[in-house]
Amino acid sequence: MASSDDTEGSLTPVDFIQLQHYMEESNLRVKDVIKEFHPGGRFSQHSFGECVDAEGFCLFLKTYLEVDDFPADFCQRLFRYFQNVEQNGSLKSPQPKEGGVFLRDVSCYFSVLEKEQPREKLKFTFKLYDKDGNGLLDSSEVDRIITQMMRAADYLGWDVTELRPVLKDMMTAIDVDDSGTVTLEEWLKGGMNNAPLLVLLGLKMTEKDGQHIWTMKHFNKPTYCSVCESMLLGLGKQGLSCNCCKYIVHSQCANKNPEPCARTFVKSKQEIGIPAHDWIRADCGASKCDVCNKKIKTLAGKRCVWCQELRHDECVLRGLSNCDCGPLKAHILPPWAIYAVSKEEDTSLLNVTLDGHILQIVPVPRTHPLLVFVNPKSGGKQGERVLRKFQYLLNPRQVYNLSDGGPAPGLHFFRNLCDYRILVCGGDGTVGWLLDALDKENLQVNPSVAVLPLGTGNDLARCLRWGGGYDGSDLKEIMKEIEGSELVPMDRWSIQVIPNDPHEAGDPVPNEIINNYFSIGVDASIAHRFHSMREKHPQRFNSRMKNKLKYFEFATSETLSSSCKRLKDCLTIECCGKPLDLTRVSLEGIAVLNIPSMHGGSNLWGESKKSDGVAGLEQSEVITDPEALKIVSQDISDKRLEVVGLEGVIEMGQIYTGLKSAGHRLAQTSQITIRTSKAFPMQIDGEPWMQPPCTIHITHKNQASMLMAPPTKPSSFFHLK
Repeated sequence: MASSDDTEGSLTPVDFIQLQHYMEESNLRVKDVIKEFHPGGRFSQHSFGECVDAEGFCLFLKTYLEVDDFPADFCQRLFRYFQNVEQNGSLKSPQPKEGGVFLRDVSCYFSVLEKEQPREKLKFTFKLYDKDGNGLLDSSEVDRIITQMMRAADYLGWDVTELRPVLKDMMTAIDVDDSGTVTLEEWLKGGMNNAPLLVLLGLKMTEKDGQHIWTMKHFNKPTYCSVCESMLLGLGKQGLSCNCCKYIVHSQCANKNPEPCARTFVKSKQEIGIPAHDWIRADCGASKCDVCNKKIKTLAGKRCVWCQELRHDECVLRGLSNCDCGPLKAHILPPWAIYAVSKEEDTSLLNVTLDGHILQIVPVPRTHPLLVFVNPKSGGKQGERVLRKFQYLLNPRQVYNLSDGGPAPGLHFFRNLCDYRILVCGGDGTVGWLLDALDKENLQVNPSVAVLPLGTGNDLARCLRWGGGYDGSDLKEIMKEIEGSELVPMDRWSIQVIPNDPHEAGDPVPNEIINNYFSIGVDASIAHRFHSMREKHPQRFNSRMKNKLKYFEFATSETLSSSCKRLKDCLTIECCGKPLDLTRVSLEGIAVLNIPSMHGGSNLWGESKKSDGVAGLEQSEVITDPEALKIVSQDISDKRLEVVGLEGVIEMGQIYTGLKSAGHRLAQTSQITIRTSKAFPMQIDGEPWMQPPCTIHITHKNQASMLMAPPTKPSSFFHLK
């Protein structure tokens, strides 16, 4: 990757970008990994004083970045870089003893990169380029930057045919005083306002109203720049496309005063409620004008960001001036419903935008805007793509990246609306995160929640008919499904775990609320082994196939060891104070179900027989009679839990593959108390832990307003398994 002219102990922009790509795939934090090098940690033998040796540094990278096969040459360059790392503008002298690197430098570097602040990252890149450490970029260093950035562009897939003069002009523009050198202040000021530079470095741009949010793209059909009107050429990524309005430009044209992005709110109260179009120059692809019904030539028309209407340039003023927000009007929060207020009117910091505005929402009659939360790390890169798509389809002000502060900012922004819906895009854990946040927010209304399942598992999404995983379908169709969805209250349960001996060490209980299920024994044992090994060796669990193989390995091991056999001798269950008989069959696991799906689609309760009119079952707080249980159906709204027994791993596999219809029905109840006399593996909604002897109380907490998809869904939308 590095060329022959790279000096010892230096990093190239390509290295910098590749390092960020590795970090985007990792779920760990540097502070947690650094602890392993302290006395008593797993890697303490590789540290001496404040330093870590070369082997330990390689272990740090593999653990922190969750990559088992991290390139050895890249690791060596990073190690040499930290040996020569600059501090206070000059090289450290002497170097760390015994050829190591300082842990504090490693921790500081990666901690700043984790925060993803463009200004701080620009400071780092300035130091990468400023080889002599004098605080200035001279002409030779600028030439070197251009060469290195050409490599970076090539690595990112840009078409670099005519990029060098563009980069030279870009660097010249940053030198504001025309002194021939670039200071750190000029670099930061120019860089923060230079779209191609920020995109090239892989940094986030500051999101100001009217500012495009660029992504480098490859276009499969002839596409034209909206600034110079020339075709985008090349085999790689030929140009920049705005996530929010799809305005397209050459990378060299992004700084040539392009048309602003669509507004996302109005600046004064006088504009509130005035539904005006927001026109953006667009390649209309020979589509017909919605005013004169004639074809629109290339770049001779405009598109309204909100209603998607197309018009000739000359027809923009001839058509209706009112915008109805088009087919998605029920979901869109239009800019004329959001207005800026003064600090005196609203003192809450949660409503302050990145460019300093304080925003409030005015309800729009006959609409229920969609508040979208996306977990960008769910489903690999799926989450990031879904985030960009929703930023285009809706107002970016109603689409929230859960990596940036969680659900609280979005919920607070919508707090005064009485009629809105929420779409959470992620796995079951993400849904639980949102429902917990709704509890804490104490809103005036309880908004209904739909789910776009990302990744695997997604038991709750399956039960609500949203499927087991999003496969890239048209999000407009999914929003139509939300329009036709049915409101269903979903029970949520409080779980209290009281250890018999408060001083006996055990894992922390992962959650105080059950949304999906709780289990003890065989299935929790497999999940706990998997979880523990992944925590210890994350680099071994960096692909879905590896994870499945490891899970199968642990399941096979559990089959042979039967670590939870004779469960009944160490555990008692009371349902509403009534002891449960566990002697009818030899069990190795107990599952307490709130929804009819577990482990990615397994229905442990199974299908129920038709009722012959047994009276009073619906009103009973607890049902334990085997014959009565045969006709009892599951209902996520009935304030009841189902208790199922599992004989072992083989039975679990039979249920999952359909060879067996269900586990052993033990009870349906509204309250459960479990007492254990030895340590058991347990799990709540897929989060396992090892619990010493204890007493567990499970009681009804509340109901969440969930949206269930219509019963008939085209099979191409989702993968169910």
